[in-house]
Amino acid sequence: MKTMTCKQLGGACDQTFSASSFDEIAMMVSKHARERVQQGDVAHIEAMNEMRKAMTSSEAADAWMNDKRNAFNALPENNS
Repeated sequence: MKTMTCKQLGGACDQTFSASSFDEIAMMVSKHARERVQQGDVAHIEAMNEMRKAMTSSEAADAWMNDKRNAFNALPENNS
Protein backbone atom coordinates (compact mmCIF):
# COMPACT_ATOMS: atom_id res chain seq x y z
CA MET A 1 0.00 0.00 0.00
CA LYS A 2 1.07 3.54 -0.77
CA THR A 3 -0.42 6.80 0.46
CA MET A 4 -0.94 10.09 -1.36
CA THR A 5 -2.88 13.23 -0.58
CA CYS A 6 -5.63 14.77 -2.64
CA LYS A 7 -3.22 17.65 -3.34
CA GLN A 8 -0.48 15.32 -4.61
CA LEU A 9 -2.96 14.03 -7.18
CA GLY A 10 -3.99 17.46 -8.39
CA GLY A 11 -6.69 18.15 -5.80
CA ALA A 12 -7.06 20.82 -3.18
CA CYS A 13 -6.68 19.29 0.27
CA ASP A 14 -4.46 17.16 2.46
CA GLN A 15 -6.86 14.25 2.90
CA THR A 16 -4.89 11.02 2.49
CA PHE A 17 -5.75 7.94 0.48
CA SER A 18 -4.02 4.56 0.54
CA ALA A 19 -4.12 1.94 -2.19
CA SER A 20 -2.02 -0.82 -3.67
CA SER A 21 -2.20 0.52 -7.24
CA PHE A 22 -2.23 3.89 -8.93
CA ASP A 23 -5.52 3.15 -10.68
CA GLU A 24 -7.16 2.37 -7.34
CA ILE A 25 -5.93 5.54 -5.65
CA ALA A 26 -6.84 7.66 -8.69
CA MET A 27 -10.42 6.38 -8.52
CA MET A 28 -10.61 7.11 -4.79
CA VAL A 29 -9.36 10.68 -5.18
CA SER A 30 -11.57 11.27 -8.21
CA LYS A 31 -14.64 10.21 -6.23
CA HIS A 32 -13.57 12.43 -3.31
CA ALA A 33 -13.03 15.43 -5.61
CA ARG A 34 -16.39 14.97 -7.37
CA GLU A 35 -18.16 14.81 -4.00
CA ARG A 36 -16.43 18.00 -2.81
CA VAL A 37 -17.27 19.79 -6.08
CA GLN A 38 -20.93 18.73 -5.75
CA GLN A 39 -20.88 20.17 -2.22
CA GLY A 40 -19.67 23.48 -3.64
CA ASP A 41 -16.16 23.35 -2.16
CA VAL A 42 -14.48 26.30 -3.87
CA ALA A 43 -10.91 24.97 -3.49
CA HIS A 44 -11.80 21.66 -5.15
CA ILE A 45 -13.74 23.42 -7.92
CA GLU A 46 -10.69 25.60 -8.63
CA ALA A 47 -8.38 22.56 -8.60
CA MET A 48 -10.66 20.73 -11.02
CA ASN A 49 -10.75 23.76 -13.33
CA GLU A 50 -6.94 23.94 -13.26
CA MET A 51 -6.73 20.25 -14.16
CA ARG A 52 -9.11 20.76 -17.07
CA LYS A 53 -7.00 23.68 -18.35
CA ALA A 54 -3.89 21.48 -18.22
CA MET A 55 -5.56 18.69 -20.18
CA THR A 56 -6.02 20.48 -23.49
CA SER A 57 -5.49 17.31 -25.53
CA SER A 58 -5.41 13.55 -25.05
CA GLU A 59 -1.60 13.75 -25.13
CA ALA A 60 -1.60 16.36 -22.36
CA ALA A 61 -4.02 14.26 -20.30
CA ASP A 62 -1.85 11.17 -20.81
CA ALA A 63 1.27 13.11 -19.79
CA TRP A 64 -0.48 14.41 -16.65
CA MET A 65 -1.63 10.90 -15.70
CA ASN A 66 1.82 9.44 -16.35
CA ASP A 67 3.38 12.11 -14.13
CA LYS A 68 1.00 11.24 -11.27
CA ARG A 69 1.48 7.49 -11.87
CA ASN A 70 5.28 7.93 -11.71
CA ALA A 71 4.93 9.90 -8.46
CA PHE A 72 2.82 7.08 -6.99
CA ASN A 73 5.27 4.41 -8.16
CA ALA A 74 8.21 6.30 -6.63
CA LEU A 75 6.63 6.32 -3.17
CA PRO A 76 7.78 3.84 -0.53
CA GLU A 77 5.37 1.20 0.66
CA ASN A 78 3.50 2.09 3.86
CA ASN A 79 4.80 0.39 6.96
CA SER A 80 1.79 -1.20 8.63
